[in-house]
Amino acid sequence: MMLGGILITLVGLLLPFSFYAFEAVLAGFVLIGIGNTVIQVAASPLLQEVSGPEKLSGFLSLSQFIKAITSLMGPIIATYMALAFGDWKLVLLVYAGLSLVTGLWLGLTPIEEKKKSSSHATFKSCFSLLGSPFVLKVVLVIFVIVGVDVGMNSNIQSFLMKLHGISIEDVSFGISLYFCALMISRITGVFILQVIDPIKFLIFSSILALTGIISLSLSPSTFFAFASIFIVGLGAGNLFPLIFSMAINKMPERANEISGLLVMAIVGGAIIPPIIGFTTSVFGIEGGLILMGLCFVYVFSFAFSMRKVG
Repeated sequence: MMLGGILITLVGLLLPFSFYAFEAVLAGFVLIGIGNTVIQVAASPLLQEVSGPEKLSGFLSLSQFIKAITSLMGPIIATYMALAFGDWKLVLLVYAGLSLVTGLWLGLTPIEEKKKSSSHATFKSCFSLLGSPFVLKVVLVIFVIVGVDVGMNSNIQSFLMKLHGISIEDVSFGISLYFCALMISRITGVFILQVIDPIKFLIFSSILALTGIISLSLSPSTFFAFASIFIVGLGAGNLFPLIFSMAINKMPERANEISGLLVMAIVGGAIIPPIIGFTTSVFGIEGGLILMGLCFVYVFSFAFSMRKVG
């Protein structure tokens, strides 16, 4: 499945480069989205096979860190290709080459996959898991985490301009600061999770993110607003891999189905941000920040309930 996802992504990258037309670009986006989704669904159960349950959280944080770097480098590479060679589309070849190397590397790497279930995953078996209170809570938490992360990124500009009158030129620094905090959080999480219990770290991370939201809403100056955004990023950076690893480790025999459900839950990134935007337009900046704060409260409540169960 991983190799299949990489192949679909590779085709999606090469299509708009080879046939640069509106329809080809749209088809390329669709294929890249499908390929990346397949990769994300297959990656976590496969990583579980080679890392062990005690190290899964740390390695998932590392994978999120690498993902953030490649996302950050995309516009930089595109700009360089445009300035140096006069064709920004060469960035597609760069990522296509990386996809090809990754696929060959994975294909040549011997991995013994353990058969943990006698039955294949189906749509019915996946959605039947939602009848489990634990799985349903985990899916909702991922939905909320991805939604508030995208909502934060897409509303930083609005928050800073309306709270402190920052110019649109300076607002971009806040967005970069948030991504920087996410990357720092994820790379440090790799090491922290080697010595700290994931549930305790999840509680701490959700409290830190909530503290940043509260601090942003009360920030008396631009400096405190930027600092608050950084704190939110530090807290939010490891929430996704923490929840993902806890879910898979809780029910390792259903890792494939759970992974599919959790990746499906990232649709929260398309649903929650518009709600935040609507709330902000109706109730002001405070309304949007309160909604985001409630999202982190929900994550904290889930983490605390897991601590009580454990």
